[in-house]
Amino acid sequence: MLRNDVRQVDAILLTHEHNDHVIGLDDVRPFNFQSQRDMPIYATARVAAEVEQRFAYAFSEIRYPGAPALRFFPIDKDHPFRIADVRIRPIEVMHGNLPVLGFRIGDFTYLTDIKTISDEELEKVRGTKVLALGVLHHTPHYSHLSVEEALRLIQRIKPEQTWFIHISHHMGLYDEVAAQLPEGVGLAYDGLKVSVLTG
Repeated sequence: MLRNDVRQVDAILLTHEHNDHVIGLDDVRPFNFQSQRDMPIYATARVAAEVEQRFAYAFSEIRYPGAPALRFFPIDKDHPFRIADVRIRPIEVMHGNLPVLGFRIGDFTYLTDIKTISDEELEKVRGTKVLALGVLHHTPHYSHLSVEEALRLIQRIKPEQTWFIHISHHMGLYDEVAAQLPEGVGLAYDGLKVSVLTG
């Protein structure tokens, strides 16, 4: 956030409750100060309950001084919602046995920590031009896509461009791996910018 000079955050979408996806919530405090309001957090009821327990000091009746100011808004996977004028469509995928959410915003879809997706949820992804897809590494994993599994899924979705995200250090060196990927598939990197038509 510092390196990319991010000065404004309007809302946060949570995919699921695993620590590597929520533990940075304490760092929204500067954005609270900048906006002078609670940070809107969008999540399912299950995820919100878990986060409220983990960050109890931020949700107590008497808030700990300096704690982040967070306010939850519920997500139902079957109902799109709006943040300002941006329409967001939740997409449920399976992270092993755990349901997690991805999100579609216009012609962009974000799916992290995915192992499988139902045909019904896949229909929500069709027509996506840019796909951010969680791909751990080359070896099969019980709760994440491997490169081979991801490429098969990409063939079903047929986006114009896919960026692999949530990559393990076991994936290999960037230049070597990138050279092996088909056209329209790349490894995401810090500072990558993607233009999104919100529709």
